[in-house]
Amino acid sequence: MTADKSNNTAAPVEWRISDAPVAYTDAISYMEQRVEDIHAGRVAEMVWLLEHPPLYTAGTSAEDAELLDPDRFPIYRTGRGGRYTYHGPGQRIAYVMIDLKGRGNDVRGFVHDLEDWIIRALAQFNVIGETFDDRVGIWVRRGAPDNPAMREDKIAAIGVRVRHWVTFHGIAVNLEPDLEHFSGIVPCGIADHGVTSLWDLGLTTSMPELDSALMTAFEDVFKTPLRPI
Repeated sequence: MTADKSNNTAAPVEWRISDAPVAYTDAISYMEQRVEDIHAGRVAEMVWLLEHPPLYTAGTSAEDAELLDPDRFPIYRTGRGGRYTYHGPGQRIAYVMIDLKGRGNDVRGFVHDLEDWIIRALAQFNVIGETFDDRVGIWVRRGAPDNPAMREDKIAAIGVRVRHWVTFHGIAVNLEPDLEHFSGIVPCGIADHGVTSLWDLGLTTSMPELDSALMTAFEDVFKTPLRPI
């Protein structure tokens, strides 16, 4: 784990929620400036929850062949890790800007904590999220293990970038996005598995309920208090 589990006096992390969709370029500009300010000690760490208008982003490992419908939505090349992914309404984006210098300088451990964060949040809705060594993200098993129709669908994506040991980008959890919008790409370069959402699983969870679960799980995993702004 990246978080210092023995530190009970950590400074609060700011917790910001944007109610209106945020343009992708505006979000990137804000994060880049925030990273510099965190590195310089001018501002607190932050978790920023938001939604984007429909768009595709390409991570540093994205391949051209994985973009199946290049004229469908705007496409943004970004410096985060990973491949192509979709962002749009009904998907909760959480951009995480924290300083790893006080958390062991452990990028791999930070990604593990992000996975644990999502899994704990989903568990609050009785959804079992899992990770697999051969692919990134958080997955949900559909059907009984002995059923030939059993499959594993992706419910959350992870893509991070680190500058000056400060993280940015983060996670995307599918609440109720239009899953058909994922058909314009090979999501995260994985063609053999599908995509799901909480609503696709039969839940009618609201965005505020998901946000509350994410807040509780973040404090559990990172052992850091949050300060809503």
